[in-house]
Amino acid sequence: MPPPFESRVERVTAADLPYSWHRGCPVMPSELRRVRLRYVGFDGVAHTGQLVVNAHVVRDVVSVFRTLYRARFPIRRMRPVDAFHGSDDRSAAADNTSAFNCRRAVGGGATSWSMHAYGEAVDVNDVENPYFEGARVIPPAGKAYRNRADVRPGMAFEGGVLVRAFASVGWGWGARFADYQHFSTNGR
Repeated sequence: MPPPFESRVERVTAADLPYSWHRGCPVMPSELRRVRLRYVGFDGVAHTGQLVVNAHVVRDVVSVFRTLYRARFPIRRMRPVDAFHGSDDRSAAADNTSAFNCRRAVGGGATSWSMHAYGEAVDVNDVENPYFEGARVIPPAGKAYRNRADVRPGMAFEGGVLVRAFASVGWGWGARFADYQHFSTNGR
């Protein structure tokens, strides 16, 4: 029997976000929170991870990850993108579940802020749920998961617990633009 789900919310400062936040970001560190969450790893054991999210979505995020924990949905790792020096590519290659990163949207020469820059998006299990931009796959190891009909542990799929958990709090899934890891408050 796994230990009960736990979460803890903490304020953050700019010093806590040395790589993911900078002047000019659409939110200030005072608007963000670090949420420490218990999750089930691919090893079937309970672990504690961290996500940095906007303060006004903390309740949604805790609800989603409580649902995933109870369903024993596996998550590879959960660390703020600062652990990867703010690099989405490094975080994705590590199959890391992450949230806040003050950056522009990806794809098609996007110039708008990503929902991650607002702390209103979470990417889950990037390898099992890659982003496809034409022939490019982010992360490259996600190529093994191109066939979305071959459902394996940790994958997001229509009707699955991951997609249902985010939908239950009104968040959209990035599958419509081939970003299977991505969930956000507005679906973008």
